[in-house]
Amino acid sequence: MIENPFLGQGLNDVSLAGIPMPSVEAAAPRALLARCPEAGATPLVALGPFAGAGAVFVKDERARMGLGSFKALGAAYVIASEAAAGRAAGQVFVCASAGNHGLSVAAGAQAFKARTVIYLSRAVPEAFAERLRARGAEVRRVEGSYEQSMEAAAKAAQEEGFTLLSDSSWEGYTDYPHRLMEGYLVMAAEAGEAMAEPPTHIFLQAGVGGLAAACAAYFRKIWGADVQIVVVEPEAAPALKDCIAAGRFVAASGPQSCMGRLDCKEASLIALNGLARDASAFMTISEAQSVAALQPLADVGLETTPSGGAGLAGLMSLAPLGPEARVLCIVSEGPEA
Repeated sequence: MIENPFLGQGLNDVSLAGIPMPSVEAAAPRALLARCPEAGATPLVALGPFAGAGAVFVKDERARMGLGSFKALGAAYVIASEAAAGRAAGQVFVCASAGNHGLSVAAGAQAFKARTVIYLSRAVPEAFAERLRARGAEVRRVEGSYEQSMEAAAKAAQEEGFTLLSDSSWEGYTDYPHRLMEGYLVMAAEAGEAMAEPPTHIFLQAGVGGLAAACAAYFRKIWGADVQIVVVEPEAAPALKDCIAAGRFVAASGPQSCMGRLDCKEASLIALNGLARDASAFMTISEAQSVAALQPLADVGLETTPSGGAGLAGLMSLAPLGPEARVLCIVSEGPEA
């Protein structure tokens, strides 16, 4: 774990010039997504004393909109927004995905008479590919990393005239991912309303960082500076932690992680911009630590994956926080089929 020396100020790096901060306006996505027949608040589960903390609360995203993860709030919201403006029907949306983002794109496209082409790296299980095809998506495999699947999607958008809908952001590409992260505020707002008291600690898992940055920005807005917000990444993919340590954007490197949805070697610039300002600390967990969290979570009815339980695995890997600690975490996805 490293403390964030930029907390409250942000990272003054040329690579972030012109990159927006995450939105904190939850009203618009809540109003639009409320029109979806599959929409509905997910539960906040009170675990009581757990993993050395006096009270642990878990926002359970495993059944979000019937898609199995928080990602349902992102790309589907972007496509719904495009549909409301009369721009969705007939479009072909293309993206790279580690599974859940692609499902959100495919579901949104299916609902609003658009098409989807989704690039998957070799690490993505075939079960995810089958679920994407069931939603009408065309799946294209890339024999490489997640980053290479992102490159392939961007190339297809340019060469085939598709609309790129990524959940990451970079210089010159911020509009869609900024709006996509705004969709995640629905989850954050629900959690804020369900907590009787502010938490003392929040553990947020991160891949490119969209979930963590959207939630951290919103939680700072409603709960202020006192809450400790810890970002949790795989030690094989410390994309955000490496940037904070370097004081600038850098790409991480490492082997493939079992935390597949978090195995991202390059941070989203919007997420980095926000988390450099809003996160208290950045930590990594090992493969073994992520897997060790699964059974305790299953024992309390929260079956998930190493990615979905990584925030709680971060909490469990630390020395006990003590009986006064009130901890908020997110189980971000259901177990793999």
